[in-house]
Amino acid sequence: MSTDEMKSSGPSRVATDEIRHHSEMMLPTELDDRTILAERPDRHEVSQWEPYAFLVEDEHSPCGKPESVATLFLANRECPFRCLMCDLWKNTLARTVSLGAIPHQIEFALWRLEPAKHIKLYNSGNFFDSKAIPSEDHPAIATLVQNYETVIVENHPNLTGPVCQEFQRRIPGQLEVALGLETVHSEVLKSLNKRMTVSDFDRATEFLDTSGIAIRAFILLKPPFLGDGEAEEWCLRSIAHAFDHGARVCSIIPTRSGNGIMERLERAEMFSPPQLTSLERVCDVALRWNRGRVFVDLWDARKFTDCANCADDRIARLQRMNLTQQVVSRVECEQCGGSA
Repeated sequence: MSTDEMKSSGPSRVATDEIRHHSEMMLPTELDDRTILAERPDRHEVSQWEPYAFLVEDEHSPCGKPESVATLFLANRECPFRCLMCDLWKNTLARTVSLGAIPHQIEFALWRLEPAKHIKLYNSGNFFDSKAIPSEDHPAIATLVQNYETVIVENHPNLTGPVCQEFQRRIPGQLEVALGLETVHSEVLKSLNKRMTVSDFDRATEFLDTSGIAIRAFILLKPPFLGDGEAEEWCLRSIAHAFDHGARVCSIIPTRSGNGIMERLERAEMFSPPQLTSLERVCDVALRWNRGRVFVDLWDARKFTDCANCADDRIARLQRMNLTQQVVSRVECEQCGGSA
């Protein structure tokens, strides 16, 4: 199915089409934890008493306009799910943090940030993994975020359960849990070593939705083993699936190298990063569906284009679309036609 066909068919057809099986795809079977770990470079030094980064940024909010979000990147024990494409482990620790360390990190950042209406507590893994963030610290964390309208955390579908309900009851604001769906292509999802299925995602979203907890989904554009011709289709299918299952937000993440194993896949011609043009097309289509908020991850986005003449303008266009949730006219470029 071409992108134009996706656009004309709308999300209902995308969501109900049977996912075809790519029997010709040769996926490696040895990409397990041991192999992924063997390719890693060194991790960064981080402290259990300070977040490794924090900032306030604007994001298009549920009320229909940009509002301030305090984003904290907490340092804690590494996620136990060693996903093939992940590089977040670079800013993690090898052990569980001391009791009180995570509340101290949050307090450290909030003392230094301007006030905001919403807060993201991102921890390079799973907020409800007690080996990363001790559950004994949840009451203190909840006290620190009492004044925020939305508290957004990230979590693996298979670690989603009653502990999420308990934390929602502790805070007056809306809890939003960001789940990594990544892709609905079952064979590719299996190859990512994420140790989950699409059904696991569906079970987690049903639990969260019935618990009154908001859902955000992370979707990969062009994960390993998908070529240029099918990457956009599967990204759009995945976005549609997430919206079908209760997500209010979909964040599109262009798949990057930089963690060791991804470079190995590049050398083997099993992966290549998506082009900025592809990210633009997917964002245009998904926004026109008007099914929920759609954001594109623009970190280091210049690496996805070869045209220095238009790159900044095209990235700025996508940033405007993130903030307004409206499709903006495409950038014209004399050098590449806006397609490099």
